[in-house]
Amino acid sequence: MGASDRILLTGLTFYGYHGFKPEERALGQRFVVDLALNLDLGPAGRSDDLAQTVDYSEAYRLVRDVVEGPPRNLIEAVAEAIAEAVLAHTTAESVWVRVCKPWAPVKGMTAGEVAVEITRGR
Repeated sequence: MGASDRILLTGLTFYGYHGFKPEERALGQRFVVDLALNLDLGPAGRSDDLAQTVDYSEAYRLVRDVVEGPPRNLIEAVAEAIAEAVLAHTTAESVWVRVCKPWAPVKGMTAGEVAVEITRGR
C-alpha cells in the first residue's frame, strides 16, 4: 500500500514551558500532540517483525523529548522540532504533527484550544 499506511499516536499529553509570554515560560502548561507517521506497513504486517516498522514507543519518546525539552516561543517551532526528530530517527516517509495548546492565554477566550498542524517529508 505504501505511503497511505499510517501509524497514529493521538492525545499525547505533556507539560512544557513553550510560549511567547513570560508567564507561559514561568508557569508552563499542558500540550497535546497528535502524530501520524506515513510508511509502508505491508512488510511488518506480513512478517510480524517490529524491525520492519516504527516502534511507537520510540516515536512517543521523541515527541516527549521535544515538548518537555528546551522552551520555544511558538508552537509552530515545537511542531517543526517534532517532525525533524521523527524523520531523523525513524523510517517514516513523512509525518503529520498537530500541536495543541488547550486554554491558550488569549484575551477573551474562555474555552477552546489553539493548535497548529504541519506535514513534512523526506
